[in-house]
Amino acid sequence: MNKTLPTRTAMMAAFTAIMAVSHAQINRQAVVSRNNPQVHAIDSLQSLSVGNGGFAMTVDATGLQTFPELYKNGVPLGTMSDWGWHSFPNTENYRAEEALQPYDFGHTSKPGKRKKETYSVENKADQRAKAAAAYLRANPHRLHLGTVGLGIHEPEKVEAIHQHLDLWTGTIDSRFSYNGKCYHVTTVCHPERDIIATRVCVELQDTLAKGDNRESIIMRFPYPTGAHSDDACQWDNADNRNWERHHTQIVEKTDSGALLKRTIDDTSYYVNIRWQGKPVEVFNDGSFPLENLLQEFGFAGTEFSFVCEFLPNAPTTTTLPTFDETARASAGFWHDYWTKGGIIDFSHCTDPRARELERRAVLSQYLLAVNCAGDTPPQETGLTYNSWFGKFHLEMIWWHQAQFALYGHPELLERSLDWYFKAAPVAREIARRQGFDGLRWMKMTDPSAQEAPSKVGSFLIWQQPHLIHLAELLRRADGDGMRIVRKFWPLVKPTAAFMQSFADYEKKNGRYVLKGIIPAQETLRAAETKNPPFELSYWQWGLTTADTWSTLMGEGHQTQWQQVAQKLSPLAYNSDSLYLAAETATDTYRDIRFTSDHPAILGALGILPGGTLTDKAIMKKTLNWIWDNWNWDKTWGWDYPMVAMNAARLGEREKAVDALLMPKRTNTYLVSGHNYQDQRLRLYLPGNGGLLTALAMMCAGWDGCQERNPGFPDNGQWDVRWEGLLPLP
Repeated sequence: MNKTLPTRTAMMAAFTAIMAVSHAQINRQAVVSRNNPQVHAIDSLQSLSVGNGGFAMTVDATGLQTFPELYKNGVPLGTMSDWGWHSFPNTENYRAEEALQPYDFGHTSKPGKRKKETYSVENKADQRAKAAAAYLRANPHRLHLGTVGLGIHEPEKVEAIHQHLDLWTGTIDSRFSYNGKCYHVTTVCHPERDIIATRVCVELQDTLAKGDNRESIIMRFPYPTGAHSDDACQWDNADNRNWERHHTQIVEKTDSGALLKRTIDDTSYYVNIRWQGKPVEVFNDGSFPLENLLQEFGFAGTEFSFVCEFLPNAPTTTTLPTFDETARASAGFWHDYWTKGGIIDFSHCTDPRARELERRAVLSQYLLAVNCAGDTPPQETGLTYNSWFGKFHLEMIWWHQAQFALYGHPELLERSLDWYFKAAPVAREIARRQGFDGLRWMKMTDPSAQEAPSKVGSFLIWQQPHLIHLAELLRRADGDGMRIVRKFWPLVKPTAAFMQSFADYEKKNGRYVLKGIIPAQETLRAAETKNPPFELSYWQWGLTTADTWSTLMGEGHQTQWQQVAQKLSPLAYNSDSLYLAAETATDTYRDIRFTSDHPAILGALGILPGGTLTDKAIMKKTLNWIWDNWNWDKTWGWDYPMVAMNAARLGEREKAVDALLMPKRTNTYLVSGHNYQDQRLRLYLPGNGGLLTALAMMCAGWDGCQERNPGFPDNGQWDVRWEGLLPLP
């Protein structure tokens, strides 16, 4: 095992050598623009989004959110933000400690005594504890902030749809006809404020009376559902009466705008609207008793534009940028994003699959910037609709956001990583109550860093080294890296301290073990799992990297970290020289439970460089067995990039490409670029992020790799050209 990381000079020299043959001067606008999504029908899986990383709006074929019910079971028409969260009233006064249960996984303290570990889980034997866990898991949940749609009500009459997303400027351009009128709707999002701006142009046909030119914009505000996975919209009607629990107040109204205050139980936020066009009549819909929940803004004429800002607090000024100003700001942001970051050009490849790989890559870059670059880690479904109640999972942050550092946008990763400072006190308390040192990062959480009870998530540990890995990627992308080291060392050090104290020493075998865990392959059980291969490798890499940071900080080597890293258990394998899902999973290749879910074995060499624990010959045999026999119908979107990274490091170039394009349901990419999983998860952003990370590695390589495009076949069909990518460790 390398005692230190490559020096900055050596790493950049290798990077420069690779860049020299990466074919500079790519026509970036051509690469981006030829992958603009096109929509020609009302299709619930073909919605499009605009956003700024911490706020996003998803629209239907009309360019706004005109038919939310029609899209709710597809890719829903969300309006979501980092700050918009809600909790149902805690009428039973449930407390976090009610969900705690003691476990004995055999961890020992220094005197040899068993640690008293408590985990936040659902206790089915105690009805009060069970109810407390259910409440805490579902609350808080992310809010849908409201839909903004055109005042048209019959989707079957929407015809001649021509919609496209201009990725270069972040503009959705929508044209269609309805009831004898031709509509042109343009929608953008402000890059720095949570603002949506829209221009609506209407052309009256000759068959219509000249006076028939009234149009309207309808804003609808739902009550939250608090459901595990849905559009978070509980619309009030005769059968679903929640209007006493939420209301919309018009705080201010002028001839050119209105300020609304939304109140939902104890949660409130504001919506500031300003418009340009002919005089606008502002009125409430009176068709059913929801006047305080629905606002309709009528306008006359053939052109109308409005700007709508969503705010967590009352604005100090109601001044907003115009549509044109917002559109220019959007175009400026996206121009910088595409020209200053990494890009891959597949147009010189002759393999017919290259076109699709480029489409997935470009659209993934757009979607991740829209959904996953805010002030908190992103949820799997981003800012589009809720999964796991809108909460985010820290084991997924690597899959979402590692690519930002590799593609020249480290500031977008750093923005989210700052949240860990806020979460540190909670992570410290989790470690303390279980008898460990440092910070134990939770799995499923929300902006408050409250740990959500979970019978699986509370036992995961592979999120623990992510902070170290992501901080190391930032270090490599930031000049000499010392600004990043000084900033994140207060988190990296206690993160490694937990890792060191969590590893249990087996004196009779002279080794450290990892036990009492559910690994990344979640089909394994905590009470019976010891030494899963990915976690062992990650523990070694994480502790070694943290030790190098210690020397950079002038604190010298951390002897205890080094000792654990050097004496970790080797990866277990069977008599056929195949790595086991865990040392205790001796039936790995005979029990379908062990060959379903994530093939995380491969992550030990792929995501990670392998270290001293991994044998490449055994890993290659394991890859081939998994390739031929895995239960691929039970996989997830990031599994395919993980396989690709493993294959690339093993020199299996064709398998690396084949993995990224494997024709499986969970490796499907929609028109918008979203990675479709199933009827519950119609989009899955970790798949998009994993794809980009794998492609960066397949182009720019990894530490010590001197080959050009080491993840692509050298058969002459894959002349992949790229700029601005960094290699993986």
